Amino acid sequence: MLHQIPTLRPPTPLLDQIDSPRDLRNLPPSQLPQLARELRAFLLYSVSQTGGHFGAGLGVVELTIALHYRLQTPDDDLVWDVGHQSYPHKILTGRREQMLGIRQKGGLSPFPKRDESPYDTFGTGHSSTSISAALGMALAHRLQGQTRHAVAVIGDGAMTAGMAFEALHHAAHTGANLLVVLNDNDMSISRNEGGLANYLARQLKQNTDTPVTAELFKALELGYIGPVDGHDFSLLLPALERALAEPGPRLLHVITRKGKGFAPAEADPVGYHSLTKLEPPATAHNPAPVKRPKYCNVFGRWLCTTAAVDNRLVGITPAMREGSDLVAFSERFPERYFDVAIAEQHAATLAAGLACRQMKPVLAIYSTFLQRAYDQVVHDIALQKLDVLLAVDRAGLVGEDGATHAGCFDITYLRCLPHMVVMTPADEDELEQMLTLGHEYPGPAAVRYPRGSAALPQAGHPIPVRLGKSRTLRSGRKVALLNFGPLLATARQVAEAHDYTLVDMRFVTPLDQDIINQLAAHHELLVSIEDHSIRGGAGSAIAEHLQAAELTTPLLILGIPDRWIAHASRQEQLSECGLDATGIETSIRQRMGS
Repeated sequence: MLHQIPTLRPPTPLLDQIDSPRDLRNLPPSQLPQLARELRAFLLYSVSQTGGHFGAGLGVVELTIALHYRLQTPDDDLVWDVGHQSYPHKILTGRREQMLGIRQKGGLSPFPKRDESPYDTFGTGHSSTSISAALGMALAHRLQGQTRHAVAVIGDGAMTAGMAFEALHHAAHTGANLLVVLNDNDMSISRNEGGLANYLARQLKQNTDTPVTAELFKALELGYIGPVDGHDFSLLLPALERALAEPGPRLLHVITRKGKGFAPAEADPVGYHSLTKLEPPATAHNPAPVKRPKYCNVFGRWLCTTAAVDNRLVGITPAMREGSDLVAFSERFPERYFDVAIAEQHAATLAAGLACRQMKPVLAIYSTFLQRAYDQVVHDIALQKLDVLLAVDRAGLVGEDGATHAGCFDITYLRCLPHMVVMTPADEDELEQMLTLGHEYPGPAAVRYPRGSAALPQAGHPIPVRLGKSRTLRSGRKVALLNFGPLLATARQVAEAHDYTLVDMRFVTPLDQDIINQLAAHHELLVSIEDHSIRGGAGSAIAEHLQAAELTTPLLILGIPDRWIAHASRQEQLSECGLDATGIETSIRQRMGS
């Protein structure tokens, strides 16, 4: 059992011999426990150097070893779900040394990625997709006359999503050669919520030898094996061998402990879901940076303050209590807090139903996860003009988690919906005001805000936020910068350096058309700036207005270009997209020169 994070790289003589699963399969079973100990020690050290997901990987060390030991990967297909379980998999599949650069620019992805390794059979940045993907692979094997295995490892709460059960239902119908490994650790990021999680936990406690759990999966026409201790090779390897030998769709139920092998993570699996990079201690010459509250902290504070004076407010999250900062709300207002587990579609329609009966639902959801509920946002919320507030967290580029978690498209898919208000706060003060406006607005509204620390409000008295109205921060010459959201400080730097006009647009819908008309009449170039895809974003909304109003003032749209932006620090990503001060200045200079 490890009790602290090593500051020096631990010795791993056996692990150092494993450059591929082929090397692993040459080991006798008696050496696998030692390999597991070394892998845990290296995982703890490597993540402390880079930051990243942690507890889930510790929990699947033996399972990962066993799967690669019994399967013939990469010929057999192994799909990891959720993707942050995959760090041990990466270590065993030829990427051990590259783990010291994971999540950094040019380094490994924190999730399985098909173009990174042939062992990464399916990209799984989101959860609950593995059974569907592995079933598709199993069906392809059958159609191609192949006898390869297709295995889905689903865990960390991913079985709580409806998509997983849709796939299980179809798997039984097809009779495909599919093995689903249920990694049952009673956790997602927080404790698992919902009837299935409670059922599994209750049956395991009451009926360890012959669990009634088997009947649930047998009712779905799946062969059931388990439960088996996922940390005991003497039990795990025979169970896995039996599961692989049986035909048709079947499920191997494996019991693991999140954070296994590291005492602090076992005691606090929520707190050790991930680690931040260990930084050198602060000194007089290198003081620790002053910590600002994060945008999600500002949201969490607002939610509690508003709920205290409005008993109609309810908070909803799809398994992101900690990430969206609903912890305090869940403790102060438990009867008005709903964690629906990993079920984004249900979360949106649940909010719609609450709104139908005069409640004031606030759905706190990451931008990338809101994509999964888009049909429900369209048909169940927007079409019915229901009073739902979407608190769209992690909007824009998110840094080290990369393209799977970036929120680059929410403006595009929300602004096209009639009567949907879309707000882009530039700082902490605007976020609070816009949340209040969205809460009071009698219809669907969205406030999008980024990951990370909130920007300080501008000096002076805050300008009240009025629906559809911008604020002009400075008047200049020739060029007008129209900023949407958190890049305002960068836009201000450029505006002041070149005597440009600067407007904080605040709203994508309704768009402040009056200010655009005024700026177009008195400037040679309009420049829109947004932390969002150029295609279909706020700049596109301005272009549509200019065309409709028959205004010919040139428009330069700056945002995220039409490609996937790989993981790096957020600042590195912004620079890559030309959204730092130098990039903005260069784009304007080139456009003015032409």
